[in-house]
Amino acid sequence: MSNTQPATVPTDLPTWTRQPNQPVTYPRMFVEVSREMGADPADILQQAGLPPGALDDPAGRISYLQTLQVFAAVHAAIGDTALGFDNGLRLPLTAHGSLGYALMCAPTSRKAIAILERFWNLRGRGVLMTVRQTENHLFFEIEPEVPLPEPLREMMFSSILTSIVRGMEFVQPIQPSEREIWLRGPEPPGYQRRQQQVPGVRFNMPSAGVLLGGDPSWLDEPLPTANPEGLAQALAQCERESALTETDNDIARQIRAHLVLDQNGYPTPEQLAANLCLTPRTLRRRLHEQGLSYQQILNDVRRRDSCHLLATSDLEIQSISELLGYADPANFTRAFKSWTGKAPRVWRRDNGQTPSHSAS
Repeated sequence: MSNTQPATVPTDLPTWTRQPNQPVTYPRMFVEVSREMGADPADILQQAGLPPGALDDPAGRISYLQTLQVFAAVHAAIGDTALGFDNGLRLPLTAHGSLGYALMCAPTSRKAIAILERFWNLRGRGVLMTVRQTENHLFFEIEPEVPLPEPLREMMFSSILTSIVRGMEFVQPIQPSEREIWLRGPEPPGYQRRQQQVPGVRFNMPSAGVLLGGDPSWLDEPLPTANPEGLAQALAQCERESALTETDNDIARQIRAHLVLDQNGYPTPEQLAANLCLTPRTLRRRLHEQGLSYQQILNDVRRRDSCHLLATSDLEIQSISELLGYADPANFTRAFKSWTGKAPRVWRRDNGQTPSHSAS
């Protein structure tokens, strides 16, 4: 059906990607959307190496590797990563199980965000989420836990971020005045057909996420779907599921959660090891087992935080450089250009920030 080069699923993935830790909800919806676009679900499952009916059980789970194989088969059949937007539009909060129900029952958006952060892992490993807040901005950033080919990443992430925005629209009586979906890849040809349904998408961004801005009072407005009894039941179920699914092998996730920027910079490997109740040697070994290093994760976090600071603050670029741990601003500029293709000053200008003081 498509002349687009099929996306290839990586073969050198960590062991956890072969464990059945993914809900079938999301790949099943992708298969359904592709069927409506002319693809044969049986062919997609066969190409993904799954037996017929593998996605039929609503409570079923498959591995992250199998999920990626389904996405790759859908992409090969359709060749349009923009179908991720269609998928996200069809995922109501109830599609996210007990987590979705807890979000619906939360008393305020602020409480819902805290619940989302706490139980994000319930909807399967593979995608990390970080929520960052400044005085006037809130950014939900997502990033892959393992490297992915761009078509698969963009198809997945457009679905996830659209679903987040759709959920906000459903529960919030007051919407933030600024709202954008950021994606790292280029605009896919099929986006124009979806632009009316999913406005405010920015492509070729250094990070993927949802940016919300304006008066933050909406965070504490009562939600019309709030239900204290329902919330208590949903949270209890989330806790039970979390106890069954959380493992001590999520080392990259744990490190990212602890690599929080403060006035003293980032924690050192020794400080991280102590926070995680590990020896520095064990920390290095467990990272090595996943093909990672502290420096790799630190660079990812620096990229994330530098973009956030440039987009939401008027700090001088030299100050941002020092805050991120670069003694020489020129080194920060080189690193930032390697991440985004642009100098920090240019990126800030192109992303709506025009502070009165800025270095190159």
